[in-house]
Amino acid sequence: MVVSAQNSSQSRQQQTSENLAYIRQMLAELRTVGEREGADMLCYLIEMAYIEAGDIQSGRRELSVSHDKRNATRGMPI
Repeated sequence: MVVSAQNSSQSRQQQTSENLAYIRQMLAELRTVGEREGADMLCYLIEMAYIEAGDIQSGRRELSVSHDKRNATRGMPI
């Protein structure tokens, strides 16, 4: 039972790592598009998100303060 929980935790960590890598890749592509369009402020915000994702990936920053205590999203349509 303990081994199963460890495997599940490792699997979840691997999935999180892959998701963060994907997010960073998409942010880099979005920044390129924004630069071509001259959207300076948007590029800045995208770059900040890119840096944040990198910090989380490298362990310099936690994913969130606490998943169970964080504020809920506003439900804003995208």
